[in-house]
Amino acid sequence: MQKLLLLVDKASTLAGHIFGWAIVVLTGLISWEVFSRYVLNVPHAWVLDAQIMLYGALFMMAGAYTLAKGGHVRGDVLYGFFEPRTQATIDLVLYIVFFLPGIFALTYAGWIFANESLAIHEQTFSPEPLPLYPFKFIIPAAGLGLMLQGIVEIARCLICLRDGKWPSREEDVEEVDVDKLKEMVHVKDEDIAKLDAYVVKQEPKR
Repeated sequence: MQKLLLLVDKASTLAGHIFGWAIVVLTGLISWEVFSRYVLNVPHAWVLDAQIMLYGALFMMAGAYTLAKGGHVRGDVLYGFFEPRTQATIDLVLYIVFFLPGIFALTYAGWIFANESLAIHEQTFSPEPLPLYPFKFIIPAAGLGLMLQGIVEIARCLICLRDGKWPSREEDVEEVDVDKLKEMVHVKDEDIAKLDAYVVKQEPKR
């Protein structure tokens, strides 16, 4: 079971990493358009549409990745003080009552919208139109990824209720944990205090 959960985590992480490159494409596209518009005096009407679609694809496809890393916004004011089983109970109820119906509706409606867009070969409303229908298929794809990751999170809740602790997740880039970093480099608070005192002592007087 744990291998299956981590496999889905890896799939969500891979999707997040792939679509994360959209940031690089967006940066290059915007930089080029600024140069073209203000230096060469050659603006392109399609660039704005491309920017919106790229950002939308990035935002949608990052949903499952963020859920896999536990990065979505939550009210941690009280939640963080609860025991794991209490946390799992709250999460399980919220997943079943709100998450699953909402994501199912997103996926179902997105699939209909995408197919309707494909049927008419929908384009953007621009003097230089771009095909819109390929990007509309991002909606059901993102919904499907979120649905799959949500089922994994529900399984994690059930495992936590059984074992009393949260199962492990797929590791990825995280914010720096200062305490863990100090343990890794064998630095104590006393050493930092001595260094700070030494730096203050060595500062030239004005």
